[in-house]
Amino acid sequence: MMDFLPFALPEIGEEEINEVALCLRSGWVTTGPKTKQFESDFTAFLGGEGLESMAVNSATSGLHLALESVGVGPGDEVIVPTYTFTATAEIVRYLGATPVMVDVDEHTFNMTSESFSSAITERTKAVVPVHFAGLSCDMDPIIAIARRHNIWVIEDAAHALPTTYRGKLVGTLDSDITVFSFYANKTMTTGEGGMVVTRNPELAKRCKIMRLHGISRDAFDRYVSTKPAWSYEVVAPGFKYNMPDICAAIGIHQLKRLKGFQVKRESMAEIYNKGLAGLPLILPMQPLVGDHHAWHLYPIRLKEESGISRSVFIEKMAEKGIGCSVHFIPLHLHPYWRDTYKLTPDMFPVAQKIYEQEVSIPLYTKMTEEDQFRVIEVIRQVLADA
Repeated sequence: MMDFLPFALPEIGEEEINEVALCLRSGWVTTGPKTKQFESDFTAFLGGEGLESMAVNSATSGLHLALESVGVGPGDEVIVPTYTFTATAEIVRYLGATPVMVDVDEHTFNMTSESFSSAITERTKAVVPVHFAGLSCDMDPIIAIARRHNIWVIEDAAHALPTTYRGKLVGTLDSDITVFSFYANKTMTTGEGGMVVTRNPELAKRCKIMRLHGISRDAFDRYVSTKPAWSYEVVAPGFKYNMPDICAAIGIHQLKRLKGFQVKRESMAEIYNKGLAGLPLILPMQPLVGDHHAWHLYPIRLKEESGISRSVFIEKMAEKGIGCSVHFIPLHLHPYWRDTYKLTPDMFPVAQKIYEQEVSIPLYTKMTEEDQFRVIEVIRQVLADA
C-alpha cells in the first residue's frame, strides 16, 4: 500500500537548520539580531520605496496590531469577507469593534469592490480584503472607494507571498498596512510568525510599541547597548507579539528560497490545470496576464454533474491515501459569528455555494511530479466511481 500523501508539509533545508543552531549557540534566542536581519531582508525583497517591515509571532497578531494602530475601537465597524479564516474577523472583536461580513466573487473567492461598497456605513473604520489562496483581490477600486470614505485599508495577505497585482508585489500597493503569514503550511514558513508592512511611519511606530507590551524601546536595543540602558517607559497597554530569533533564523533562508518556491508552485499548478481538465470540476481562477498567483492553495470545486458530495469526495480521497482540506468554512456558518450577528446562509449565497463545492488538494514544494500524477489519478478514480 502506498504511503499517505498529506495535504501540506513545509520544505526546510540544512541552511535553515544550521541558522537555528547558530542562533541557539549564540545565546540570543528571543527578538534580536536575526529578527532585525529578517525584517531588513523582507523589506529588500518587496523592494517598495519607504516600506518598513515588522516581524511578529503570527499574522493574527499582525492584523490585531494593524487595526489597533489605525484606531479601531468600540462602536467602529470593519468590513471583512465571510469566506476567510476566523482570524480575519476575531481581531476586530479583540478591539471591541464589529466585523461586518460580505459575500465574495464566485470565480476568485475574493471580496469585490461592489460588496465592500454596499456594506459601508457611517461607522465603517476599516476594510480587510483577503487575497484568497494567493490570488490578489482587485485592489485599485477597493482602495479608491476606501479613500473616498476615509476608510483604512488593511490587506490580509496570509496567502499572498509573492503575489502580484498589476505588476506590483502585494505589500507594495497603496493600502495602509499589509500583513503576511509564515505559518507552517504557507508559501514560506518560520514555523509560526508573520510580517506587518507599511509606508506610514506613524503606524509603524505604533505597531512596534504595541507588539512588545507598549514599551517605548525594543528589548534588543536596551540589552546590547554599550552604555547603561535599563530605563524604559510603558506608554500603552501593549501585547506580546514579537517574533523570536529562532523563528527569524528560519525565515532568513526561507525568504532566499521564495522565488524558487514560487516557480515550483506555478509549475505544479499548471500540472493540475492540464491533468484535471475535462473533469466535472471548476478549476481555480488564473491570475491576470503578467501577474503572479502565489498558489498557496489549489482549490477545486465539484460540479453537480460530478455525482458526489464534497464530504464523500474527501473521504474517498483519504481512503486512497490522499489528504485534502476545505478552505474555508465561511464565518457565517460558525456558531459564534452566526449567533452573535444573526447570520444566515441566504445572506451570502456565493460563499455558501463555493463552500458546499470546494476541496483543496495537496500543493506544496516537497511534492514530486509523481505525487501530483498520483493525486490526479486518484481524483479521476473517485469521480469515475461516483
